[in-house]
This record gives sequence, C-alpha cells and structure tokens, in this order.
Amino acid sequence: MDWVLIVFVLFKSLVFATGMYFAIKWHYDREKKLADRRALLGMGAKFVAVFVLLLLVLLLLTFGLARTLGMDLSLP
Repeated sequence: MDWVLIVFVLFKSLVFATGMYFAIKWHYDREKKLADRRALLGMGAKFVAVFVLLLLVLLLLTFGLARTLGMDLSLP
C-alpha cells in the first residue's frame, strides 16, 4: 500500500514536468514565429512603399510626356 503513493507522486511529477516543458517550448516557438512575422510584415511594407513610389513616378512621367507632346489632359 505504501508504493501507491510513491507511484502517484512520480506520475504527477512526470506529468507536470512534461507539461512545463511543452509550455516553455510553445512560448519560445511562438516568440520566434512572431519575430518572423514581424520581419515578413516589415519587408511587405517596404515592397508596398516602393511600388507606390514607382507608380507615382510613372504617373508623373506619363503626364509630363503628355504635356510635352501637347496633349490636352483637362477633363471636359
């Protein structure tokens, strides 16, 4: 009858140790994933900014060329 208490305490310790290991691992992996997501969002924001800037430059060059060629760009 004395061994039942020992087995239960050992089993409970094993369950808690396993739970703590996976909890720490989950938090560590989550931080790593968030850092990767932040880097990805930062890179995406840079691409969007460059795309909008290039689109604006293309628009200005198009209207500049149209004025140079004497095209009427006014709305009726």
